[in-house]
Amino acid sequence: MTLFDSAAADYARYRPGIPDEAVRLLAETLDGFDRPTLLDLGSGTGQVPAALLPAVPRFTRVDLVDPDSDMLRTAAEQLRPLHGQATVAFHAVPAETFSAPADGYQADLVTCARAFHWLDRTTALRMADRVTSPTAAVAVMGDGSLWTYEAHWTAALKELIQSYLGDRRRAGTTGTYTEPSSRYEDDLADSAFCKVTEYRFPARRTWTPDQVVGYLRGTSFARPSLFDVPHTPPELAGRRHPRFEQEARALLEEYVHGEGLVEDAVFTVLLARRGGAA
Repeated sequence: MTLFDSAAADYARYRPGIPDEAVRLLAETLDGFDRPTLLDLGSGTGQVPAALLPAVPRFTRVDLVDPDSDMLRTAAEQLRPLHGQATVAFHAVPAETFSAPADGYQADLVTCARAFHWLDRTTALRMADRVTSPTAAVAVMGDGSLWTYEAHWTAALKELIQSYLGDRRRAGTTGTYTEPSSRYEDDLADSAFCKVTEYRFPARRTWTPDQVVGYLRGTSFARPSLFDVPHTPPELAGRRHPRFEQEARALLEEYVHGEGLVEDAVFTVLLARRGGAA
C-alpha cells in the first residue's frame, strides 16, 4: 500500500499542472544538450514529463520513478501520445533505490515535483549524484497544497476535514504528517548539488467545488480510505466519505457565491547544480 493507493485517476484529473514559466525554465537548463535524458522522481501520474516532452522534443530518454504502480500505469496512458522518439521507462521503486537502468546511463535533468518531502532526501540526492552527467541539474519543485494554503474557504474546508479525521494532518495508512526537519535548500546545499538558485512563479487558480472534492481524493490527507473507521459494522462501512463529500460540496458552494474558491499559489523551483558547474 502507498500513500496514494487507488488515487491515480483523481490525481491525474485534478492535481494542478506545472506552470508554463517553470516549464520554460527547465527547458532552458537543457540548452546545449543534444539528446538529453530526464529522470523524474516521485512521478505520480507523470505531470512533469507531460509538460516537458512537448517543450524539449529532443529528449532521447525519460525515466519515471514512483513506488505506486497504479500511478505509473496512469502516467503511461497520459504520455503515450507525447513521447515521440524518446524512450520512456517506468520504475515502480522508491526514488532512493533507483539505479542506472543501463551501462553508461546519465541523466541530464533530475526533477522532483511536490514529492521531495516524502523522500529520504539525503539518500535520494546521493543516488542522483551517481546517475547524472557532470553538468546535470536537479530541480526540486512545489507549491504547497490546499491544506497549507491560507484563505477563508480553505480554513473552513480544513476544519471540516479535521472534524472527520482529527486535528493533525493525516498521512500514510494510520499515521500523521511530519514536517521535514530541514529546509530543501539546506538538503541540496549539503549534497553534491550545492549550487542552488530559487525561482518563484505566481500561479492563480480558481477552483470549482467538484474540482476541490476530486483533488482531495488524490491527497494523502483526505483520500477516501482515511474515512474508514476500524470495526465499523458492515452496514455502515463506506458511508463516512460520501457524507464528507456531500458536506464539503455544500460548504464550498457557499464560498463560490461569496469570495470564490481562489488560490494564489507560488510555484517554487529550486534549481541545483554541482559546485562549479556551468
